[in-house]
Amino acid sequence: MKLDIFKIDGSKSSKKAELSDTIFAIEPNEVVMYEDVRRHMANKRQGTHSTKGRSEVTGSTKKLYRQKGTGNARRGNIKSPLLRKGGTVFGPKPRNYSFKLNKKVVQLARKSALSVKAGAEAITVVNDFTFEAPKTKQVADMLSAFELNGKKVLILTSEADKNVYTSARNIPGVTVVEANKPNTYQILHADAIVIQESAISVLENSIEKTEEVAA
Repeated sequence: MKLDIFKIDGSKSSKKAELSDTIFAIEPNEVVMYEDVRRHMANKRQGTHSTKGRSEVTGSTKKLYRQKGTGNARRGNIKSPLLRKGGTVFGPKPRNYSFKLNKKVVQLARKSALSVKAGAEAITVVNDFTFEAPKTKQVADMLSAFELNGKKVLILTSEADKNVYTSARNIPGVTVVEANKPNTYQILHADAIVIQESAISVLENSIEKTEEVAA
């Protein structure tokens, strides 16, 4: 797959980028994408929710009245879950929601997500760029040049670039990530992906290297 390479001002350069068909042009697997996004969201959950059972709430343990002869339901103590301010039955307790997926599944999900974006023509390749100093206007001008204002944009850089990251962090919906680090959720969540020319090889190598390790 070949894509035009643009300049940061939005004009088209004379070069074209070669994208691997095994990463950007596969048949997307919706099941693994769903599972990987579910894993990402589950791993972010704190799981610190907690309620008190009848053994934990404050109250007397004295039996409220005799077992028989009153005409009322049998009661143990005031901490009964059936009474106001009593304990909670089967309430949530702290737990760990995280789970793992095989590396091959995760990489297939990433490739499927990238193929979805490539098929939707939502990937823009830009000449390598950096800024001398952090300035939000520089990223805003670039997004305007590609008509991406107000959209959720994922910018992939070949390496950590503090100036680019700092320039983009104040723009709602814009995320800057190193090309070897985006996950399936970030790729699918973005309306458009802007990737630096040199970041393509970084992204492809990170996926292929992980597949070799998994094999």
